[in-house]
Amino acid sequence: MNKWEDVDFLDIAGIQHFSFCRRQWALIHIEKEWEDNDLTVLGSIVHEHAHDGSFTEKRGDILITRSLEVHSYALKAHGFCDVVEFHKDKQGVKLFNREGTWKPYPVEYKKGKPKTTEMDRLQLCTQAIALEEMFDCNIDKGYLFYHEIARREEVEFSEALRKQVESAFQEMHAYYEKSYTPKVKPSAKCKRCSLQNICLPEIANKESVNTYIKRKLHEEAEDEKIK
Repeated sequence: MNKWEDVDFLDIAGIQHFSFCRRQWALIHIEKEWEDNDLTVLGSIVHEHAHDGSFTEKRGDILITRSLEVHSYALKAHGFCDVVEFHKDKQGVKLFNREGTWKPYPVEYKKGKPKTTEMDRLQLCTQAIALEEMFDCNIDKGYLFYHEIARREEVEFSEALRKQVESAFQEMHAYYEKSYTPKVKPSAKCKRCSLQNICLPEIANKESVNTYIKRKLHEEAEDEKIK
């Protein structure tokens, strides 16, 4: 158990899972279930390129730091930023062993293309909130880089987006504290979920996964007795 699990800090990246499907989030972050599919494998490859934390690169008036560990005590959340760009700015903050002042901007790498939902923007906004708390500054925007289109999208951290983040983490913590995995109504997005075989959405509203597994094991044992 790491220091963040010790105080029930939730994974920042989990807000994307939660926004996609509350049940998927609970299976991953409460029940510790995971199963790769083609999309998750591709996503891992994309993140490997971003998560080289062995160096900080300087490009003119921009410092680029990779795989930066961040946390927020307000949200009780912990995780990593793929990339944080520190832009030289008179309104920025002091950095250790660096001259001048710098303003941080989180950059999150994604395998696909821009989505119609808020899930990626919520994750990026959570990173910004954590950075603001750590550096005692205000961050008004960040960037999502999409591998499929090889282009990044600017995201403004509006008050409405910030409130969505706060609301989501309040709900996530409530589920986590009760070790509760929500039921789900099967939909088209279930086919895109890597946990489809674990979630078993077709029986989700009838019985829990644990109950289903115990029942199936009992049925198999009974079948063996008959044989």
